[in-house]
Amino acid sequence: MISGLVQILLFQSLGELISKFALPTLPGPVIGLVLLILWLVLRKGINSELAMVADVFSQYLGLLFVPAAVGVVLFLPQLQENALAIISALVGSVILTIATAALVARLLSSKSDGEGQ
Repeated sequence: MISGLVQILLFQSLGELISKFALPTLPGPVIGLVLLILWLVLRKGINSELAMVADVFSQYLGLLFVPAAVGVVLFLPQLQENALAIISALVGSVILTIATAALVARLLSSKSDGEGQ
């Protein structure tokens, strides 16, 4: 289990270093996650220690949403003042996301139909 935790912390640290010196616009943990995924793809699998740590982390993933919920309660007056703008932005982004996904699916579907003939 310690080995899996060390692997996760190593890749996060590498991501932080790359973020600090090469790509300051990207968060270090995101870079570390991409590096970890690339490493796992190159190894063609995940070792048991890393899988065990990932399982334990995923059991407590809900705790990460507690700070967000506290933030919502803390800024509730501002959210109420801007409710119409927030709802409009959410509805608009959902509609755009669905439309974009439909267009991409249609494009990929027509390309795959042409390949089969």
